[in-house]
Amino acid sequence: MYDFDKLINRSGTYSLKWDVPDGELPMWVADMDLQTAPEIIAALRRRIDHGIYGYNIVPDEWYDSYISWWQKRHHVTLRRDSLMFCTGVIPAVSSIVRKLTTPNENVLMLTPVYNTFFNSIANNGCRAVQCDMIYDGNKYSIDFARLDKMLADPQTSFMILCNPHNPTGNIWDKETLEKIGTLCKKHDVIIISDEIHCDLCDPGLEYTPFVSLPEELSDISITCLAPTKTFNLAGIQTAAIYVLNKTLYHKVWRGINTDEVAEPNVLAVPAAIAAFNEGEKWLDELRSYIYENKRLVIRYLGENIPEMSVAESHATYLLWLDCTRLTQNTDKLADHIRKEGKLFLTAGSHYGKSGSGFLRMNIAAPRESVHEGLRRLGRAVNAAGEDVLC
Repeated sequence: MYDFDKLINRSGTYSLKWDVPDGELPMWVADMDLQTAPEIIAALRRRIDHGIYGYNIVPDEWYDSYISWWQKRHHVTLRRDSLMFCTGVIPAVSSIVRKLTTPNENVLMLTPVYNTFFNSIANNGCRAVQCDMIYDGNKYSIDFARLDKMLADPQTSFMILCNPHNPTGNIWDKETLEKIGTLCKKHDVIIISDEIHCDLCDPGLEYTPFVSLPEELSDISITCLAPTKTFNLAGIQTAAIYVLNKTLYHKVWRGINTDEVAEPNVLAVPAAIAAFNEGEKWLDELRSYIYENKRLVIRYLGENIPEMSVAESHATYLLWLDCTRLTQNTDKLADHIRKEGKLFLTAGSHYGKSGSGFLRMNIAAPRESVHEGLRRLGRAVNAAGEDVLC
């Protein structure tokens, strides 16, 4: 048994998440307030204790760890010559957009979606195109007629797919992925599949890797993988890119090398190897713990803030809170909750225009912290006046 209830003081560690005023509880950016697996800590400690921190290579063991994990956990055999190291998923996405497009091309996303994608697109001279999903008051689905029409624009060259989806927590099934892939192939659009949350599905559930689809669809894809969300290693900067198409592989490889994001730091390789080779039991217990946190939030809202609910979610540790019965402007509500409740959540507008009316909440924390966050949320919402709930 691993101790996920342990409260850990992160002050003094230069944490982005905890760079907040005293007394404030941050439940916003996607890293956990839970220690990584002790097996990973031991591997990192061994490397640190060596005392020499020179330049590093990407050894065979790194490739083997990815291949073994995806074979065992996700039932797909990755090819060694299609894998490449990268310092992170966002560096990968930004490099791909920068190197494989020309200015003013369109990059399409299913919105609401992870906010940093917008930066990766705009900062590299392209236009972020938002294909809003359908929300029925409980769960999200894809409007394929709208997607087909938007992909048909000859200016659209890439689609970024979040699989599983951040922030909604959708796990896209094989049929849905095949429909997306078929439309992209029809319109000569390349898919960047961000699968960084793939191992954080609810207990008993699995995701479908895009590369497991028929070859004519997987051949038009670039997949971004990493142990960082799963094992709380974001600050170590370790990830992978998987590209089956040889021509596309070479272009991506050239891009990340000229952008200097293709070389590992001293901890990047041992962290990934230890995570995939030794972290399975820890992960299974973590998934159950996060699932119970999710159930806790759902119960609390139903009993204390019935006007607020959680959109149906089966993956990630991020909850998409539907506040539309309270307000369509969660920018004001998020500000109020932070000021009056000392609770830092993210306003949904950061994830695209269709995110207005929602908040994103990170529940990867000890249960006591989640309880405290809910108490703060309840007090702040109950104290909100008409100037906030409008």
